[in-house]
Amino acid sequence: MTTQIRFLGIAAFEITNSKGQIILIDPCLSDNPASPVQVDDLTHVDLVCVTHLAVDHLGDAAAISKKFGCPVVCGPETAVFLTQQGADPGLMRTLPWGGQSNPNGIRVRAVECHHTSFRQAPNGQYLSGQPLSFIIYADPGVRIYHSGDSAIFSDLKLIGELYRPTIGLICSCELETKFLENFGLKDHIGNEMNGDEGALAAMWLGVEHAIICHYLQPEGHDDVEKFFRILENRHSDGAPLVKPRAMHAGEIFVV
Repeated sequence: MTTQIRFLGIAAFEITNSKGQIILIDPCLSDNPASPVQVDDLTHVDLVCVTHLAVDHLGDAAAISKKFGCPVVCGPETAVFLTQQGADPGLMRTLPWGGQSNPNGIRVRAVECHHTSFRQAPNGQYLSGQPLSFIIYADPGVRIYHSGDSAIFSDLKLIGELYRPTIGLICSCELETKFLENFGLKDHIGNEMNGDEGALAAMWLGVEHAIICHYLQPEGHDDVEKFFRILENRHSDGAPLVKPRAMHAGEIFVV
């Protein structure tokens, strides 16, 4: 029994469980120069999960849901935005922090996230709501935490103690400056978690594997170097307590 996690660039991941079901998280593909796939390349999707309304996380969720008729787990403000983009409101599965859903037999838990979810909708409304982090129960014994754009906060220890995620997808790396400027973000100094905060979050969560993300390419990032340096120096019996990993877009990690 294996679970496959494919990195698609920025915070986008494709999870394939042992049943062959495919879950996409934060599927920013068309605005993502690192993504190895576009919506037209996708042949099957069973579930989409969206952490919040930012363009580099919401991405192509509406187009994917419309193409495959698949449910979307998200916050209510994200559901409103997606339905205004033409997605079927009957496919929206909205959650608050602590809420769970089981679309197509895939269990998803939303957990606390310290960030913001705000955007102008297609009809001109301004939408705001709770941003989400997720724990996805991909297979027996495989519990995948995706941080979204959360800042670090001490109750990550509680999330780790209660729900015991085994793999962390940790957004703790600054996106490339040119990419940010394309979306009007100037004078940006780092993501909501930097590399050392992401490493601490991974230790608090107690995951076995911590995959840093929120970049186009991992090379040359101080945050990636910090993440690895901190986690690789926290040892137990000669091996890191939390095993760090940085992936290139298109790379697959097999659990």
